[in-house]
Amino acid sequence: MADRPVRILITNDDGVAAPGIRWLAHAARGAGHEVVVAAPEREASGMSAALSAVTDQGRVVITRPTLPGLEDVVAYGVAASPAYIAVLAGLGVFGPAPRLVLSGINRGANAGHAILHSGTVGAALTAANQGLSALAVSLDVLTPAAATSATGGAAVAALDTADDEARNWPAAADFAIGLLPWLLDAPAGTVLNLNVPDLPADRIAGLRPATLAPFGQVQMAVAERGEGYVRTTVEASEPHPAPGTDLGWLAEGYAAVTAVRPPAPDPGVTLPPAL
Repeated sequence: MADRPVRILITNDDGVAAPGIRWLAHAARGAGHEVVVAAPEREASGMSAALSAVTDQGRVVITRPTLPGLEDVVAYGVAASPAYIAVLAGLGVFGPAPRLVLSGINRGANAGHAILHSGTVGAALTAANQGLSALAVSLDVLTPAAATSATGGAAVAALDTADDEARNWPAAADFAIGLLPWLLDAPAGTVLNLNVPDLPADRIAGLRPATLAPFGQVQMAVAERGEGYVRTTVEASEPHPAPGTDLGWLAEGYAAVTAVRPPAPDPGVTLPPAL
């Protein structure tokens, strides 16, 4: 296993001021790695791998915030999507190109096939397109609440009212750092998606390899529609996720890790001959 220090870009889609990114940066630096933080200036959730940015006369706007407790870590607030930031990092905009990209720690699980829409996972997949290995990290803030709630809606409400600074970010950060030696030895372009329960480390049952659940943890539903408008809501997807999936392991109190990859041609589909 590799234990050498490397240069790591840490990004997210919750914004550069989010607590999860600070805990991830703190853990990576504590493991001896060279860390640079570059993340959206504001929340950019649900951006997938979109390459979007706010420009001023054609220039992407970049600030230099100071992260509490990480005053010696170079940090950038970028008016751009997480995937755009991953591209900029590969081009050397934030100093030498990183060896690895860590994306997170996201507030909420990124699990199942719904990772297609995740800005956290989108940044990791975009890094892989540039030949970089990457790890997307998310803290499952819904499952513990759902276990004590009658409905998925109550769990979603708990997500919005809880104190984010008090969540179990250190546990997720420790699991992430524990995967880095393996990731450094894996082929370039390897991407892992890690989901960790929002529990103290001593209450997490362990780490399990997982498949993707058929759906995400939540799904969109139509709450109201009328002439010229529609209002949507978010609901829990499955009360009993399939065993062996990322959501299945989370429901049992385990952290779950899945290997994913950027889009690729599907050799299993026979296309019609050219006309």
